[in-house]
Amino acid sequence: MTALAADLSGRDWRDLGIVAVFAVVYLGMFLGGLPRLKLDRSGVALLGAIAVIAFTGESVADAARAVDLPTLVLLFAFMVLSAQMRMGGFYTAVTRRVAALPLSRAGLLAALIVVAGALSAVFSNDVVCLAMTPVVARLCLRRRLDPLPFLVGLACAANIGSAATLIGNPQNMLIGSVMQLHFADYLRQALPPVALSLLLLWAWLAAVPGRAAPANAARPAAADDDEPPFDAWQSAKGLGVALLLLWVFLFTDWPREVAALVAAGVLLLSRRLHSAEVMGHVDWQLLLLFIGLFVVNHAFEGTGLAAEAVAWLAQRGVHLGEPGVLLVAGVALSNLVSNVPAVMLLLPHLQGAQAATLLALVSTLAGNLLLVGSIANLIVADLARKQGIDIGWRAHARIGIPVTLGTLAIVWAWWL
Repeated sequence: MTALAADLSGRDWRDLGIVAVFAVVYLGMFLGGLPRLKLDRSGVALLGAIAVIAFTGESVADAARAVDLPTLVLLFAFMVLSAQMRMGGFYTAVTRRVAALPLSRAGLLAALIVVAGALSAVFSNDVVCLAMTPVVARLCLRRRLDPLPFLVGLACAANIGSAATLIGNPQNMLIGSVMQLHFADYLRQALPPVALSLLLLWAWLAAVPGRAAPANAARPAAADDDEPPFDAWQSAKGLGVALLLLWVFLFTDWPREVAALVAAGVLLLSRRLHSAEVMGHVDWQLLLLFIGLFVVNHAFEGTGLAAEAVAWLAQRGVHLGEPGVLLVAGVALSNLVSNVPAVMLLLPHLQGAQAATLLALVSTLAGNLLLVGSIANLIVADLARKQGIDIGWRAHARIGIPVTLGTLAIVWAWWL
């Protein structure tokens, strides 16, 4: 590290400025924003991109070349698809149907885990949690069940299920696009450990004795007025497009981003759902986060420091290409700076489809470790609070930590 520090001190002001911007941006990723400023992660990434453009003196067109456009297109298209399903009331209707089944506590947990995991493998895990959480919370309060295992289990199942495919979450889309992974090959490798991980999650939650719902949340809250009613046609339309896309991904070589963009265009052609309303459900801040990090990371790579750091580690026997090192690095970085920034840091140093698949699984499963480990966790905690249910970091950790360690052990054993 002394050699790296000496090398850094000998660089020109341009490189030093880029390194400083990079450090501030990733401090913002770690803190969720910057102190004393009304900036979230997306705002920090965007300002970082503006700063490195100023430091490098490159044109906006040059900076735009650092952005992986296929990833952004794929992400946008699936946001439109998820918006279609949510506005059609599909997620809520499915959750209510499961909630109405005459199942025991263990059976109900199993059904919710399977539904959340399966939906998250095709649609956005964040949107699935957004739609399912209020229904699951009211179900627990109505049946006088302890809501914590169900709600934390919902978040964990959504995260785990999203690891099964290259479209289940943003970091998998990024890895699949940059590393040119084949959809079916990834599915074959990821599905068994994901299925075993969901089984482990259910076994852990079912084994924990359930308590009665807290007294201050004994009465179920009324259904949210903004929950869309079930629209069979809109839901069927979205499901049909999703199934067709899966067929294209599995059995053709048509570029995924092109197929998804065409599908999004088909969904925007509607007599009932206004395009402005659909676009309102697109997470533009996440797209800005991707753009900003692409530009900042590309500028940092241009300084050569990242390559030198990797070489320095390799000289000491630490190789990012080794599965064990990649697993530890993926888990640590995903919980320090969030999984998308972590993947962006590690991607340039990966070699081969096997390493990329391992990173996709590890960075996703690591999101269950801590409450702040994934956006899905925070969505569930925030919506549960509106129902009078408090999910603190300790309550989440009692489930999240053992489940994460167990699921990572499954992935490691499967890999070996």
